[in-house]
Formats: sequence, structure tokens, C-alpha cells
Amino acid sequence: MHPHNGLRSIPRLLTGVALTLGTVAATGLVLATPAAASPAHTPASLVQKITGPNSPNNTYGRWNVKATDLGILWDNGSGQTMALFGDTFGDAWIGPGGGAFGAGDLNWRSNVLLRSTDTNLADGMSFASAVTAADGRAREILPGLHQPDNTGEVTKIPTAGIAVGARQYVSFMSVRHWGAPGQWTTNYAKLAYSDDNGTTWSTTNTPTWNNPSFNDQFQMHAFERRDGYLYVFGTPSGRSGSIRLARVPEAQVLTQSAYQYWNGSSWVTNNVAAATPIVGAPAAELSVRYDAYSGRWLMMYLSGEDIILRTATSPTGPWSGAQIAVSSADYPGLYGGYIHPWSSGGNIYFAMSQWDPYNVYLMKVRINTAGQLVDPNLMGDPSFERGALNGTGTGGFWACKGNCGLDSGYWGYTGVRNGYARYNSGWHDLHQTVNVTANTNYQLSGWLRTSPNSDNGFFGVRGTNDVVIAEANFRAVGPWTRFTVNFNSGSRTAVTVFGGVWTDHGDIWVQLDDFSLTRV
Repeated sequence: MHPHNGLRSIPRLLTGVALTLGTVAATGLVLATPAAASPAHTPASLVQKITGPNSPNNTYGRWNVKATDLGILWDNGSGQTMALFGDTFGDAWIGPGGGAFGAGDLNWRSNVLLRSTDTNLADGMSFASAVTAADGRAREILPGLHQPDNTGEVTKIPTAGIAVGARQYVSFMSVRHWGAPGQWTTNYAKLAYSDDNGTTWSTTNTPTWNNPSFNDQFQMHAFERRDGYLYVFGTPSGRSGSIRLARVPEAQVLTQSAYQYWNGSSWVTNNVAAATPIVGAPAAELSVRYDAYSGRWLMMYLSGEDIILRTATSPTGPWSGAQIAVSSADYPGLYGGYIHPWSSGGNIYFAMSQWDPYNVYLMKVRINTAGQLVDPNLMGDPSFERGALNGTGTGGFWACKGNCGLDSGYWGYTGVRNGYARYNSGWHDLHQTVNVTANTNYQLSGWLRTSPNSDNGFFGVRGTNDVVIAEANFRAVGPWTRFTVNFNSGSRTAVTVFGGVWTDHGDIWVQLDDFSLTRV
């Protein structure tokens, strides 16, 4: 979504030596990378990469969706989840990041729409179909003009989607100019609708929020339906604005004069200037859902460098204090946070984008009936992005047994780093000691892959006395694969999570990423 020019390191060798092989120029359209990482802990767990290379969905091979972002999710009313993505690139995208392009067919699309019928989100989100062109590639549903920056329209970026009856509605922004990181200007925000499940869309005489002075407060939207109304939560273009609120009767979504704006105490019809903030700045890329489990409205969005969650018993508020769901220290360059409409029972699934490697991941947090985050991921540095090991593996740090370290050349499942162990004799692992509650059931999960000659590896949890509690054995693992181990803590109040390999049959390695340890 944001043009970026700069140098990018070619991936490093898989060894403990940080050897940079060279640099390449990277240019393209991306969302800005946060300036600095928040030190906060990440309660969320990563479930699955849902787009791009290394995704079980194979969106690249099926629809030429190699690199993309956002992932706005809504229920289409007939058993499918719609997933609407932003700027999307194909064959010539070489990564890392949102714009490292090689020679050939870039296949840039401003937006693409995939569909899912997957009801078991615990193991990821699969896609069944896409809106495609005659060549089978996912096509733009809202064609962007792709004009030069600051001369007209660079791209059309979706910001919200909802079904009212059999009709699908989407809101999008027409981007005019990409400025400094987190800043951009728009020509307008506008609604589109589809009566054929998203295959074709109309924007003729639909509600439009024009932005001639670049200060309109409803350029990016979030939608939710309740009590006969469509609620529209809005922010200005960029990532520095406050959140305001409008609503419209469901039968009048296409009638702009029917929109009512919340002025802090009452609804004012057809007067966008009357809208006052319901949540203060900074906020962007909103997602709002009414959650039946807690009886609360959930609002997830990018605030500064982190994805946060707020809750309220009414859309007008008051909204709770911010709860950090994902920290940028663990997932640098994160954005989005689009709640899956089939989240239930306190399990909140959401789509998170990451600038490196410019794709989308399904994440999960848990809330209680008061809307508070509970049962967090207990792992420190779950994605190895904080970039440090210590000798003890305590205090939220990883440690080595034998030869191990951190890869920092875009090898990982997420981000730019992952853990590894490698040698040609003996046992080698990465491990971390984590505090737990006694006599409690837990699930450990993590992603790993190995060298082709790996013949005896283990992923699991042991006591602080090195006695194994539960583990999974693996051999050669090709693509990144998720492993899970369930266990009861017994009388223990601390356990050691580990992943490693025996390397007695040649040069053998294992790479590890995105660990989660949660109560079940």
C-alpha cells in the first residue's frame, strides 16, 4: 500500500555466522514498517500462514497471489467467509517485504477476493475459491487506476466488508499519494455492492465520502450489523486519526442522506461534520465485531506499532482501555487485525498482515466474558524476532544446548528471524523455561522444518530436571510444518520447551519458529 525504496539483504547462509551475501534494490507498493518495536508481550498465538509461499493454501500456485496484505473477513450469509485482500502481487514478486520485484510479470492487483467454508479455525483457514479472471488468476474486484503517485489514483484499497441479506457491501479508499510511513492521502472513500457473491461489483451512485482537503474523518471503515442498523466506524486516511461512528438502517445502506453520525450524545442525520471521536488517536485498519460470548463489541486495530483490542457494551462506548494482542517486537511490521466472523466461545481469530514477508497470518487470542484477554501465549520471544539468546533460557529468552542460534536472513515462517540448531554429531536444541500453573492442561505448538537428511528430531516439553514430559518425534520435514504436543503440568510450576535434533549422521539442521504455549 505504500511505495518503498531501499536496500534489502539477500538471505543469509543457514549457519551461526551472520554472513551477508549482498544487497538488492527493492521498490514497490507496501505498508510502512513501524519505526520501532514495542517491548510488550504478545498474548496471541500464530495459527497458520494463510497466503503466499509456505502457505498450505498455495494461493500463489492456485491464483497467483504470491504477496498480499489485509485479509478483511466477513460472513456472506450463506456459509462462506469472504476474505478481501489489498495490494496483491504475482510472479515477479521476489521478496522480502512488500516490494522486491524481479523481471517479468508483476501482476499487480489493487485487491482480490477469496472465499472460505472452513469452520475449524483451530488448525488454520483454508480457501475454497477466488474471484478469478479467464486465466484463472485472482483478479481485481475493484480495479485501481494505477496512476503515478500524487497525480490521480494510485490504487483502490478495501477497508471493510459486510453482508446484508444476499447483498455484499465493501468499502474502499481511493489512494492519491503515499507519504512518510503511516501517512497517505485519499481522494475519497466509497461503497461498492455485489449481488452475485462478490463476482461483480457496482459503485454507481453509492455513498461516497469525498476528501478534497484531505481531512475527512471517514476514509477507512469497519462494519458491523446490530438491531437493524449497519454501524460504520471510521478513521481518516493514514494511521494517526481518531475513531468516529456512523450508522444507517440496513434497508438504506445505499442512501447517503440516511446516514446518522454520533456527536457524543445523540445521532445526527446526514452531517458527517457532527461526528466526534469515540476512541482517541492513533488508530487505523479497524475491525469491529459484536461478540455473543461476552455480550460485548470487540474492536481490534493498529495503534502505533501494536495490534490492540478494546471492548464496549455499546458501539458508542465507553470503550475499554487498550489490551495489546500482538506486539511488534515479536512480529515487526505488523498491521491489520481483522476479526474472523466465526470466532466463538471466547476464541477470537483474526487476520494479521506482516510487511516482511508481505503476507497474511491467522492469529488467535482468548477472552473471558468480561472481554479481557486470558490464557495468553506464555512463550517469550515466540517468533525469535527479539534477536537475543541467553545462557539459561529463562526470563523470556531462548538458550542453546550444543550448537544453535538465530537465522536473520528471511528464512523464517514469519518475519526475518527464526531459530536453528545444526551440527554433525550429538544432540542440539533451542530451549526456553516457562512458568506454568501446577496440575493444568497445556498445548505446545510450533513450526519447524529440517534438512532432508534429518532422521531423529524431537519437539516437546521437559521438566527443569531434563526429564521429558511429552514430545513429538520427527524426521525429515520439508515445508514449514506445525507440530503440537499436549501435556499436564502435574506438580510442576515451570517447564522447559525445546526443539532439536540428533546430528550423528551428517550435517543436519532444524529451523524453528512461532512457538505457542497456552492453557487448554
